[in-house]
Amino acid sequence: MKQETKQRGIFEKTPGSGIWWIHWHDAQSRRHREKAGAKSAAIALYRKRKTEVLEGRKLPEKLRRPPVLFDEIAQDVLEHSKVHKVSRAYAGDCCMMKFVRDWFRGRVAGEIRAQDIEARLSNLQTNGRAPATLNRYRALLSLTYSLAIRNGKLHSENPARLVLHRREDNARLRFLSTDEERLLRTKIRELRPGPEPEFDLALYTGMRLSEQYRLRWEDLDFERRILTIPRSKNGAMRHLPLNASAMNALVELRARNGHSEFVCGGIRGPRYWFEPAVAAAALKGFTWHCLRHTFASRLVMAGVDIRTVAELMGHKTLTMTMRYAHLAPDHQRAAVDRLEPTATGTATEPKPVIAYVQ
Repeated sequence: MKQETKQRGIFEKTPGSGIWWIHWHDAQSRRHREKAGAKSAAIALYRKRKTEVLEGRKLPEKLRRPPVLFDEIAQDVLEHSKVHKVSRAYAGDCCMMKFVRDWFRGRVAGEIRAQDIEARLSNLQTNGRAPATLNRYRALLSLTYSLAIRNGKLHSENPARLVLHRREDNARLRFLSTDEERLLRTKIRELRPGPEPEFDLALYTGMRLSEQYRLRWEDLDFERRILTIPRSKNGAMRHLPLNASAMNALVELRARNGHSEFVCGGIRGPRYWFEPAVAAAALKGFTWHCLRHTFASRLVMAGVDIRTVAELMGHKTLTMTMRYAHLAPDHQRAAVDRLEPTATGTATEPKPVIAYVQ
């Protein structure tokens, strides 16, 4: 029996149904599908469409793509965020998108320009929003358009990428001094001594608040002294080695919260006991996140290299970690001292520093 030759551009969506379709590309390389019916009708329609493309004719009205509204691609990115981001990041995207949808509601997505986005961000800046907040709005819009282009809903450029990234001032790093830590511990014990192991766990692991209070006992390997964060802020898994202080904190927490699947007992956060203790210790500008800064700062001051600090902090790039580099002056000084020449032209021990008398 002679095998039937396949005809280019036509196909039977359901084999044996007798209903044939065609697929073809227009002058802009956009792919189209049409239902034709019988095979002979599909062959004739396919030839007709190819002729129309070659002659540069406009598509029939019913085949022209309706304009994609911003609301549609906004919903797409939220569905993407729900699947690929942690719950807290997804909630943040939902909150920001409420404002963004109000900006561009009813507008055709492909007609929104970089100037439109810049005008909205500038208005937020005028109302006192921080540069970091504006950059998050820009990043969400950029993801929205990138996803729409990837899915074939838009064929224009990404307007958010043409908006300038705001410079963020990350110079201010608040971390605990030894005296401040001693004072804060005293106030925690006076006001509510039970949660002190939660304080220790944050101080000796550098976990983010959301990571610590979602941590489960199944994420701990007491034998190997390893803590696993299944999904950190950037979506990647992270493993943290545990020192003796962190292990002691976990032992105390297990004695108190062993009945719960969560290490910290399933509570949502430390605000109810931490903020009163900070106020009692009169620590200005100190938040729970500053414990994370303290963890990183003490590592750098102890001579730990920046790359290792970045891995322990879960930073995706070294840019964030470099904020702590200035805290290691002795380490940097030792590095440049190695450049001191000798009589043979090789490096040697650093020369003694001459005392200059004014």
